[in-house]
Amino acid sequence: MHRVFIGLLRVGIIVAILLGLFGQLVVIPTTAADEVDRFPPYAPFAAPYVTVAIVGVACVQVALGAMWMLLAMVRRGALFSPLAFRWVDVIIGAALGITLLAAGVSAHLTFATIPSPTDGMDVLGALGAATVSTGVGAAFAMLMVIMRGLLRKATDLETEIAQVV
Repeated sequence: MHRVFIGLLRVGIIVAILLGLFGQLVVIPTTAADEVDRFPPYAPFAAPYVTVAIVGVACVQVALGAMWMLLAMVRRGALFSPLAFRWVDVIIGAALGITLLAAGVSAHLTFATIPSPTDGMDVLGALGAATVSTGVGAAFAMLMVIMRGLLRKATDLETEIAQVV
């Protein structure tokens, strides 16, 4: 992979991590406080949902950090090594973590009685978004498991070829 492309990907990772940090520190808490100000019955739900959102963003940041490490391995030409599996496993774990968070939010929105200023449409919208996020997270985790299997096969083939040569 070309060094310029790896550099651009690293810049993108840094920007995404910094935007996530800004979201964790400013956007998520401020948005929750604004919603509670607009509709005070949301107050008991603010802290748990803010916590889930911040942890969800942290899962994405962890996966981005693992991608950074994988890019470093690509640059060194060492992607097909046992160390790469650790970083792919970190990405899978982060994907499963955020998927479980989204599933928990979906379950809570389904079974909890949450007051709503718009006859429940905002709660239904949040439930739909959480359900879709659960499906997308599960699909991404499964895709990464498949990619891990392909990495295993490629690593085995490279090791076999190195022994022959």
